[in-house]
Amino acid sequence: MVFEDMLSSTEGMYKGRKTILLGTNNYLGLTFDEACIEEAVTAVRAHGTGTTGSRIANGSYGTHRELESSLAKFFDRRHCMVFSTGYQANLGMLSTLAGKGDYLLLDTDSHASIYDGARLGHAEVVRFRHNDPDDLYKRLKRLSDMPGEKLVVVEGVYSMLGDTAPLREFADVKRQMGAWLMVDEAHSLGVLGATGRGLAEEAGVEADVDFVVGTFSKSLGSVGGFCVSNLDDFDVLRVACRPYMFTASLPPAVMASTIMALRRMQEEPQRRQRLHENAQRLYHGLRKLGFAVGPQCSPIVSVAVSDAPLAVEFWNRLLEGGLYLNLALPPATPTPAPLLRSSVSAVHTAAQIDRAVQLFEAVGRQLGVLPPLVNPARKRQPTAAPLPSHAEVAMVASGGAR
Repeated sequence: MVFEDMLSSTEGMYKGRKTILLGTNNYLGLTFDEACIEEAVTAVRAHGTGTTGSRIANGSYGTHRELESSLAKFFDRRHCMVFSTGYQANLGMLSTLAGKGDYLLLDTDSHASIYDGARLGHAEVVRFRHNDPDDLYKRLKRLSDMPGEKLVVVEGVYSMLGDTAPLREFADVKRQMGAWLMVDEAHSLGVLGATGRGLAEEAGVEADVDFVVGTFSKSLGSVGGFCVSNLDDFDVLRVACRPYMFTASLPPAVMASTIMALRRMQEEPQRRQRLHENAQRLYHGLRKLGFAVGPQCSPIVSVAVSDAPLAVEFWNRLLEGGLYLNLALPPATPTPAPLLRSSVSAVHTAAQIDRAVQLFEAVGRQLGVLPPLVNPARKRQPTAAPLPSHAEVAMVASGGAR
């Protein structure tokens, strides 16, 4: 599908009609923020459209350093590296930090970029059950007599169901077993914590987190990724990390808008409050109707349906009704159930959220996912729509772009 125009952070034009955007991960609605746009425009005029090479080859711009300094200060860390995408942040850090003879311990529901980073390196990969500190402990215990470092990798908010990691318990295991801990705050930056630093801040375990990775493409409304840390000699990674060394660096406009977005996020905590209010409105609205939603309320609200043809038909009818969200199909989903995945924004209006709930109800009753309101005779059988192509589903199926 192709949007003909983007009207705002919450509306686009599709096939000549306004469509509510409920699958963009635009948590704070900063993609159309006037201050961010003006900073980007000013940067393009002053510094051009791109850097045309990597920082190792072409050098750094002042805004590269400013962005890294701003992020390090925000997270209260000494060091920061900025990458061209959040995907590359995971790809680069995981393939560089853990080498031959080391161990990467990954939650089974980890994002595709985490698995790809593990494959690119030479560490042995050990998976533990999703959000299960006891299973992590058992696996680290088995490795306790083995030489090599052990790096545990979890996410703040998981991208398919919106559930959070039991980070305090993971931090306890990490300390007890002498491991390292990395937290991917891609979907929790700007969403969780008193200042928006993510789940580690909210759980009160920032001191136990050795590396924080994240992306600019969610709450900060641009593109790029980062890693912050207090690790001594952190900057040595710049000449060892291949995805950092061999990728063109972020262009001036992106850096400028991201710096401003980080400032706006800190200056306007009310955005985070509105985000959670909207999430609760959608989550509880769908749950009250009887839809199978995720285990906890977060800005990611997913509805599980019974099979792929039904999910595709449901998604198409929502789109026809003026609502865009994400379609996620097995095997990329945490369970065999396909998901209709929404991601709420702070700038969605109450009317938009209510309209989304109404469309879910109408389509759900049409397809027999919900019982009909009147004359509950025979439920209509869903019409099997052709499955979308692999390319159309791939991004959502892997947990979305970073």
